[in-house]
Amino acid sequence: MLDPARLEDVTLVAGLNAAARRELAARGRIARFKADDVLWRAGADPAGGLHVVLSGRVHVVAERDGRPHRVHTEEAGGTLGEIPLFDGGGYPATVTAVTDAECLVIPRGALRAAIAADPELAFRLLQRMGRRVRTLIGRLDAMVTLDVRQRLARHLLELSEAVGGPSLRFTGSQADLAEELGTVREVVVRTLREMQTAGLIERRGRQVRILDRQTLLDLSG
Repeated sequence: MLDPARLEDVTLVAGLNAAARRELAARGRIARFKADDVLWRAGADPAGGLHVVLSGRVHVVAERDGRPHRVHTEEAGGTLGEIPLFDGGGYPATVTAVTDAECLVIPRGALRAAIAADPELAFRLLQRMGRRVRTLIGRLDAMVTLDVRQRLARHLLELSEAVGGPSLRFTGSQADLAEELGTVREVVVRTLREMQTAGLIERRGRQVRILDRQTLLDLSG
């Protein structure tokens, strides 16, 4: 049985009533992954329950025409595996650990029992899925309406807002960034170089400083 104390800091279940937490503690388990471990592959692995990320970072990636496309990234507090959990099908995307990661795995039966004990859990899951759908629609719109330069400008501004200043750092490789933007590494390298030459950014390795925020805003749409 999982130590109920492990659930106290899990955002998804914090504040649920005692009966719901007992169901999750009794049937949930902790799964640990090393960096580059594949949690599951799209269309290949059977659904294994809801995964709540306790630590680390994972990428959710779908392949099209042999090219990987980043669907979303989850860190501590994020959830994975909702779709097969609710529709009974397989995993629609592949999930890979970017860093060492730890997840709380909640089997379908335990989740149903916990929701029956405290319906608030269902609303929390629906809220998370709603936010994700909204984000994915925004990303799809950007893929359709913006070119790579515009998408990169928007991405740089989002990273800047997240850290609260003009200096930011890419957490992954240029290939990771290309995957995030729905393009290839060579295009990302060329576009970053063009932005630096134009005086929009200053870049040293993964460190980037925004020099001309207004032009990036204009580019981002």
